[in-house]
Amino acid sequence: MTRRESWLFRGFAIWTIWIWGTRIWNVFGDDNSAGFVVVHVALALVSVVFAAAALVAVSRIRRRKEIERDGILATTNRL
Repeated sequence: MTRRESWLFRGFAIWTIWIWGTRIWNVFGDDNSAGFVVVHVALALVSVVFAAAALVAVSRIRRRKEIERDGILATTNRL
């Protein structure tokens, strides 16, 4: 995964968290039925968990690539 691709994924994940946070704030602020609130909170939780998982996965992939790159550079510098 390139740096540009990782920033794209991070942007989508942060955008998802921001949108659902705003949406849930509005859902609680309006006069909605209990079913409507429960469904939207459940949707928000699932979406935010997926977004957080994507952030963690992208960070781990990038970190692993940097470690591999640094390891390769370290071994080639020894030659």
